[in-house]
Amino acid sequence: MVFIEVIKSIILGIVQGITEWLPISSTGHMILVDEFLVLNTSAEFKEMFLVVIQLASILAVILLYFKKLNPFDSSKDDAQKKETWHIWYKVLIGIIPAGVFGLLFEDAIHELFYNWYTVAIALIVYGIAFIIIEKRNEGKIPQISTWSQLTYKTALIIGFFQVLALIPGTSRSGATIVGAILIGTARPIAAEYSFFLSIPVMLGATFLKLVGFGFSFTPEELAILIAGCIFSFVVSIFAIKFLMNYIRRNDFSSFGWYRIIIGIIVIGYFGFIA
Repeated sequence: MVFIEVIKSIILGIVQGITEWLPISSTGHMILVDEFLVLNTSAEFKEMFLVVIQLASILAVILLYFKKLNPFDSSKDDAQKKETWHIWYKVLIGIIPAGVFGLLFEDAIHELFYNWYTVAIALIVYGIAFIIIEKRNEGKIPQISTWSQLTYKTALIIGFFQVLALIPGTSRSGATIVGAILIGTARPIAAEYSFFLSIPVMLGATFLKLVGFGFSFTPEELAILIAGCIFSFVVSIFAIKFLMNYIRRNDFSSFGWYRIIIGIIVIGYFGFIA
């Protein structure tokens, strides 16, 4: 039955690759998928699997933005290399708030908020927030439209918006992108910064999960993990490209409506059917 489990992991990888980058909450979608598509593995492996396939999504960012993120690129002049280093410094500053809050309150957050009704409420509340914020910003010219205009202070403020994503159903990309837009950042810069913030966060989380689980996989577990990672990686490339093209011509209101609909579906299913 390994083939069936591999097919399940492929579907999970596809869902992860799409929802990690679009501001629609990967957690909200994963709890729905998990109701109908349960991996027949140990709980420890499944927990590790769901984190590691997120790392595969992060590798898509590294591939797509490798030149922009590489300060050692020989084709860059000194000024460009310096700007690349400043991008990384701003990323490191931006992950501090979520890192501190996560370390201090991770257990409490899991105990209190990792349930379907928190996810449903977060989906709906932030969906409404997306619509309101985009309506408020309609016609406004962004104050920050280049990386040089993104100050360290602004980077830290956006980092505090990422703290909101510790609550499941919020969406890490959604919290950081919309938070950045709220304080005057252009959508392309806000999206890129959100992508880059995920790199050190997911590298650290994956390392801890792999160390906790150990590196002794059965052949079946390895097949499941590799299949999920491959599809998460490939689908992430298309999702990132889609989002960047989409936000150059559109706002986030459609994602807000979509979140509200998914939130209602979560309430309907878990509140009245499951």
